[in-house]
Amino acid sequence: MLARKSIIPEEYVLARIAAENLRKPRIRDRPRKARFIAKNGACNLAHKNIREQGRFLQDIFTTLVDLKWRHTLVIFTMSFLCSWLLFAMMWWLVAFAHGDMDPSTESTTNSTKWTPCVTCVRSFTSAFLFSIEVQVTIGFGGRMMTEECPLAITVLILQNIVGLIINAVMLGCIFMKTAQAHRRAETLIFSRQAVIAVRNGKLCFMFRVGDLRKSMIISASVRIQVVRKTTTPEGEVIPIHQVDIPVDNPIESNNIFLVAPLIICHVIDKRSPLYDISAADLALQDLELIVILEGVVETTGITTQARTSYIAEEILWGHRFVPIVTEEEGVYAVDYSKFGNTVKVAAPRCSARELDEKPSILIQTLQKSELSHQNSLRKRNSMRRNNSIRRSNSMRRTNSSLIVPKVQFITPEGSQSASET
Repeated sequence: MLARKSIIPEEYVLARIAAENLRKPRIRDRPRKARFIAKNGACNLAHKNIREQGRFLQDIFTTLVDLKWRHTLVIFTMSFLCSWLLFAMMWWLVAFAHGDMDPSTESTTNSTKWTPCVTCVRSFTSAFLFSIEVQVTIGFGGRMMTEECPLAITVLILQNIVGLIINAVMLGCIFMKTAQAHRRAETLIFSRQAVIAVRNGKLCFMFRVGDLRKSMIISASVRIQVVRKTTTPEGEVIPIHQVDIPVDNPIESNNIFLVAPLIICHVIDKRSPLYDISAADLALQDLELIVILEGVVETTGITTQARTSYIAEEILWGHRFVPIVTEEEGVYAVDYSKFGNTVKVAAPRCSARELDEKPSILIQTLQKSELSHQNSLRKRNSMRRNNSIRRSNSMRRTNSSLIVPKVQFITPEGSQSASET
């Protein structure tokens, strides 16, 4: 706060502010790298300057399925309207060529045997209504075909074929869009953060995965990839270098039985890209670990895939996931409110390489944690003992304050007898 004028010289205040600014260290935040895979599994990738746009039209069905719902509905609505208008124009031309549009034919129809191609089609509006009735097979009964014009029969057959094709494509696209694999992946959840802790004497990278539905994922498998920017010895820069890392799974088939939330573990050994990374180096690493869960949906038989990623800021060193599966009245219950909760545990801050070279680091860390745990237990016991003593003292004081003092009355005779004796 600046001093008041005429109390402290302005030169002194400015010099003090400048000195304080020089004392403060200027820390510049490291520019955050863009994620390759978002937390919800979406790929953070933009395709630009695609010259061969016609390749998308060669696979028109997949293109329609990949479009958004509003675009798909607009395309199908316009296709129906265009087909109705096109065949309405054809029906109007057939009627015009046959002479059904002449006013004189209406009078001759009642007097002589004049047979039009399509009854009651005398304008473009009536031809449009007849086109809708033919393609949708409504059939109100006012307008109908006759056997007078072979060309009209050909147009009728052609419109029925086109209408069936449009209906088949529309139903197929709607079914595929509603039964897409990523819809099932919405109920496959991952923990928001991953942890690194000691398991079975080894540093392990762990995260939790779960399925919210009762219908299972058959032949579910988990893959982990590390994506980072690397430079080859020849000087080639690879912006997205993908490296597979193994998953610790006791089952030889590498499949998991995802009936309840599981903790997926990756042992940080010599094959792991995390082998030389310590707790201090983790925050400085520019890497991203991508987790891919694949399996077959039990109800539909469609292969689904769920994805997520963890960056260095989302990996907690020296933490462990809390247990969430308990047995209650003969049933295993899962508490999803604690799905991503972690607790701090003892873990060496060094890298896995240093831990392999010096196994005594792990023993010292465990001993320190055991001593700290014992000290905390002693402090708790002493605090409980002191609290119990304080409570007992307070109870004694309250009881002593409630006791009524005894009063002894001495009569004059008693005092005289006592004096005589």
